[in-house]
Amino acid sequence: MVVRPYAPGADPDHARAVRIGRHILDLSAADVALELARVTEDFAARHLDVADLFRRRFRDVAPIVLDGVSAGGNEALLIGAYFSQEYTYEAAALFNPSIVPHPDQTGLAGGAIRFVLSLRAVGEGHVSSIAFRTGVLARDGSIMIDTPGPQAIVPRIASSSLDAASNGSIRMERDDAYGLSETVIFPSTPNQRNGIEDLRLVRFVDDDGSSTYLGTYTAYSSDGINQELLSTRDFRTFDMSPMRGTAARGKGMALFPRRLDGRYAMLGRHDNETISLSYSSSLYDWDAGAAIVAPRYPWEFVQIGNCGSPIEIAEGWLVITHGVGAMRNYALGACLLDRRDPSKLLCRLAEPFIRPHAGERAGYVPNVTYSCGAMVQDRTLILPYAVADSVTTFATIPLDQLLAAME
Repeated sequence: MVVRPYAPGADPDHARAVRIGRHILDLSAADVALELARVTEDFAARHLDVADLFRRRFRDVAPIVLDGVSAGGNEALLIGAYFSQEYTYEAAALFNPSIVPHPDQTGLAGGAIRFVLSLRAVGEGHVSSIAFRTGVLARDGSIMIDTPGPQAIVPRIASSSLDAASNGSIRMERDDAYGLSETVIFPSTPNQRNGIEDLRLVRFVDDDGSSTYLGTYTAYSSDGINQELLSTRDFRTFDMSPMRGTAARGKGMALFPRRLDGRYAMLGRHDNETISLSYSSSLYDWDAGAAIVAPRYPWEFVQIGNCGSPIEIAEGWLVITHGVGAMRNYALGACLLDRRDPSKLLCRLAEPFIRPHAGERAGYVPNVTYSCGAMVQDRTLILPYAVADSVTTFATIPLDQLLAAME
């Protein structure tokens, strides 16, 4: 549960918000203190520093709510409380995961690796946000997920370059008092107002050896969808920016983990049917590329798409795919692209290696298995995947076994 901004509905000129503010300012000092004490008692145990949350919210709304009147102290905190609300961000579902190695690998032994898992969280009103979990993959293949703390927070917006057309970027910063597993990136811009979905994380290594965690995701608004890019080096500061071009108006974009011949490379599905390949000199400008993988088998006749960024292995670029077949069944497959020229399809699975079975069909959206990113460790594929758009689990498979099944 997080605290998010609240604004009264049907209030285009903020008149209702101003009235609420005046109601509070008309209270006596004793009544303000009493009401603030009640609110604090109700919510202090549910959030780390509820007074700071109220204070931040007051700073956001004061220019609108006060209408030239001054307020401070308890009045300011109470106004902040009236324009805040709790939101259970994963009450409906927690699914569509992607996985990357954690930037901090200190303190591990025996070949274990710490990882970051991003997930799509769905709460009230079918609004999607980005949640995280951390965990450790042991050398024996066992997976331990760190238990998240009882309190969560939305990172504060540190800076914004948004213009009137909702273009531009925002920077969000996580409070170090909270861990990554308690951090929720909630829709914060007009382009995201209906949700942010399906983050495909990748650890991108540039030509100079520096690394950045990048992730494409779908931003929804009343005007439609658009692909945006999240960037972070430490999972404490997050930059979020829209992408441009014909490819960015589709879904399912996944960035290669390094430049290819000096250019960025991206898989996409701009035609909603095939996997395409695009190149760009900019991370933020993407024109639609040529289709490189098209539906071939019955389980993918409706569409085929990527399940995250390509994984570079000795044999080529491994791409985990999803296919949609009869009765809108989503199953998971894989294909291998040429390492030097990923427009060349080398081989693929004729049958999915993960598909919904009888015990996994029911859920928020039935008959779906889906992922937004896997990783390879010691020649083993580590694949987190969603079941029925409701929950998330893991599968592992030896890489040689998976490649041997391709044709």
